[in-house]
Amino acid sequence: MESVAVVAVPFPAQGHLNGMLHLSLQLASRGLPVHFAAPGAHVRQARARVHGWGDDALRRVHFHELEVPVPAYASPPPDPAAPSPFPSHLIPMCDAFVAGARGPVASLLASLSTRSRRVVVLYDRLSSFAAPEAARIFPNAEAYCLQCVSASYDAAWTDAGQRLLRARGLDDAPPPAACMPREFLEFIVRTKGDGQSPAFAGVVMNTSRAIEGDEFIDAVAGDPEYRGKRVFAVGPMNPLLDAATCTAEGQQTRPECLNWLDKQPKASVLYVSFGTTSSLMAEQVAELAAALRDSKQRFVWVLRDADRGVVHEEEAMESRHAKFLSEFTEQTQGIGLVITTWAPQLEILAHGATAAFMSHCGWNSAMESLSHGKPMLAWPMHSDQPLVAELVCKYLKAGILVRAWEQHNAVTPAEVIREVIEMAMVHDEGLAVRKKANTLRESIRASIAEGGSSRKDLDDFIDYITR
Repeated sequence: MESVAVVAVPFPAQGHLNGMLHLSLQLASRGLPVHFAAPGAHVRQARARVHGWGDDALRRVHFHELEVPVPAYASPPPDPAAPSPFPSHLIPMCDAFVAGARGPVASLLASLSTRSRRVVVLYDRLSSFAAPEAARIFPNAEAYCLQCVSASYDAAWTDAGQRLLRARGLDDAPPPAACMPREFLEFIVRTKGDGQSPAFAGVVMNTSRAIEGDEFIDAVAGDPEYRGKRVFAVGPMNPLLDAATCTAEGQQTRPECLNWLDKQPKASVLYVSFGTTSSLMAEQVAELAAALRDSKQRFVWVLRDADRGVVHEEEAMESRHAKFLSEFTEQTQGIGLVITTWAPQLEILAHGATAAFMSHCGWNSAMESLSHGKPMLAWPMHSDQPLVAELVCKYLKAGILVRAWEQHNAVTPAEVIREVIEMAMVHDEGLAVRKKANTLRESIRASIAEGGSSRKDLDDFIDYITR
């Protein structure tokens, strides 16, 4: 009989899948049996897109492709012209997953309970139905919520957290609920109660005291919702790559963008990507393109639309920007590279040629950028991103704001974008944020080394669930 079986139940959107898989790989690398359970298409998506881990690491995780018995749901394409940048096209997938995944997850837990002394469920806040299922099936079950957002964002939902943010000069970010549509807030309310089951034992957070300090993490730990529960800040969960390992021209299976970066001077390239849940209007794409062209700075630009609810052969799909790209590629030949498919973000950020990251400020991207010492050009879109932009630019002083969230309905002109690019890449202000980002990189790496706070919390978590 196994001492403990860890069952990871992610929410099937890319950022959530990615975070849960990184944590699963971290635990499996320490010898724990980890079972990663999601609908088949999303298991394949998570495995195909994870970076920084070799095939041997992936083989240590037991992947379970759940057969989710729900009616076919709408999986519409994203609407770049929608009045809100929030990916509302994913809500049918959210509802279908929560409605249909409970039964298959329960079956998996029941199977594992017959051969394990303890079942530990790691669930995403949006897949909290797994916690009561664990308690119902196995009396010695424990459930931990994986917090995929920053501690400061979690704190922002409470009055005490709002006061803390204001005291730290982070009062320009809109209230969290303002950055999401009503139907998604209703979805959160419908699913939240599931997590407060008898099995709910605590929270695992993808953050570090090196980034958010004691104040924000302790504010979360002191919230009444978590009183008496265990809180572990184990981030960053993504691997920390060495720049030297990302420069190895000639590898047969190596993405071409890394070969291109090998040919660029050190710290000369701006990486531009807006994640998997954002789509830019055609007019905004044109303005951003003009800014990149006119800045004369080297760049790698990932230009792709938000994911659908289920990703189908994305690599074969023609970009809606194909006609525009033909001319733009010719104009920027030699200084820029545009990627319209999935990009190896961790390797790009770790590469020595990459200087900075223009980003939507999703928390995964922020953790990946800062842990590799790359400052951010902040362009928040929705959800937690406006607060993350404030955190990076004002609190950490490792970024420069491109456009405030309140301007999401307007097209940001090329001149404004170009000025921020030049500020970050050329001017003294950019030198200051690059230095701060590099200092954070060293602090973050120290936090996961022996004796560091994140390493200690990960060790404590493993010791506790295997006690």
